[in-house]
Amino acid sequence: MSASAHRFCAVDSIEAGDPLAGTATHAESNLLISWPRPKWSRSLRIARDMDDDLASRVNRLAASGRRVNLIHQRGRPALRHRLYLLPEGRSFDVERRDLPAFLEALEAGDDLSGWAGAAMTDSLVLCCTHGRKDKCCAKFGYATYQELARTVADRDLPFEVWESSHLGGCRLAASIMVFPSMRKYGRVAPEQVLPFLQHEADGLPYLPCYRGQSLLTPAQQCAEISALEWLSDRNIRAALSVGPEASRDDSKEVVVQVDWASNDDSGALTARCGTMEVVRIDTCADLDDGPTASLCWVVKNIRPL
Repeated sequence: MSASAHRFCAVDSIEAGDPLAGTATHAESNLLISWPRPKWSRSLRIARDMDDDLASRVNRLAASGRRVNLIHQRGRPALRHRLYLLPEGRSFDVERRDLPAFLEALEAGDDLSGWAGAAMTDSLVLCCTHGRKDKCCAKFGYATYQELARTVADRDLPFEVWESSHLGGCRLAASIMVFPSMRKYGRVAPEQVLPFLQHEADGLPYLPCYRGQSLLTPAQQCAEISALEWLSDRNIRAALSVGPEASRDDSKEVVVQVDWASNDDSGALTARCGTMEVVRIDTCADLDDGPTASLCWVVKNIRPL
């Protein structure tokens, strides 16, 4: 047995000083398909018992720009699939025999009103448990998922919790994605689940594990998080508006302006963002090959405008 068998990329990532901020990139257009986790493959979107026609349709949707993930909840019918379309905010229950027709209509851009769909009412919380992809997601992800499901049920919180296939950043397990807010989290331990859910239920990012808002660039994500921390230090709860990156002619740095507004005050912050090199392991599959250097965005300075 190799020495790497007892190591985890998520542990190495912490030891390497690998930051969470700026790692939240995720496609805006998503299709989530419930599928029994024991049938998942290493692919985030193809199950081992999908027939070739269905797998081809899924792959074509992914090639067109819609990210496809498999999700799972214990006890759901194996041959009746819950589908979520985002950002449309719609859910559908589709029998397996009807999946090809549904995906064909979706790919063609046809009206889906003929399918029994419903508007999403609760936020979705996806926790990566994709052990076939990376053992960290089995070890750390599943423990956090269990605590998420238990806490939401016990406290009747307004979330639907699902196990998910690969969400990106295996070294940051346990990884969580929240829809429709498009906030991504990493290194969420079971003991952090309750405060995480309480923050999300209140419409606030949970800063100890926050990777960023997925539709922002990595530099913007870092600026957003730094601004939230600046405001939190001053006990200010505010809505943020993150501006575009402005390049600095004399360096590789960028400046991001973050406007904020609370109930009784407002202001603006400027974040000077640059990169730093981190020598890290990306996934457990890379443990035997050793770490490699990666550039990560960080905020070097933030100040009021």
